[in-house]
Amino acid sequence: MPETDLLTQLHVMASQNILGVYFLLAIAPFMQEDAAVVAAASLSLGGLGNSLVLFVAVGLGLTVSVLWKYWLGRAARSRKWAQRFAAKPSVEKAQALVANRLGVSTIAARFVPGTRIPFYVAAGFFKAPWWSFAGWGAVSVVLYTGVMFALFHAVGAVAGEAAVIWLPAVAIFTLLGYVAIQKLRARK
Repeated sequence: MPETDLLTQLHVMASQNILGVYFLLAIAPFMQEDAAVVAAASLSLGGLGNSLVLFVAVGLGLTVSVLWKYWLGRAARSRKWAQRFAAKPSVEKAQALVANRLGVSTIAARFVPGTRIPFYVAAGFFKAPWWSFAGWGAVSVVLYTGVMFALFHAVGAVAGEAAVIWLPAVAIFTLLGYVAIQKLRARK
């Protein structure tokens, strides 16, 4: 079977370069957060690396990515256009959400695609308390990553070895479909 040969080759390559795999998972969230988590959960499901280290590597990358976006928002405060933007009524409403419901909003943003980057930047822009935001950001990362790993392993336990191949593909195509639908709605 060609699929088995490919999986065997990937397993050998990953095991020979496992530190590189962990490093890539730590930096991948800066490019695409969901894909990084799907990759880590897929590697864990396939037994390609230590599941705990895969979880920590992608979780660390996600957390640093979240905190970096917060600081982008803080840096935007010093720009004139950003100050004019902050004076709009809809933005003031978002400011109240960031100020009064930071924990719930941070966790909700983690699970709702398309809201993360704007929310994290807004949290920085509106000067949400750093330590509170960092804590809630880390909690949201652990919850999200844990849910994804648990989901992959639960489906993998039911579906067997075939899940190693089709589950990541289904997850990626679902994500791409969601993004495509959002782009089409934005054009209308």
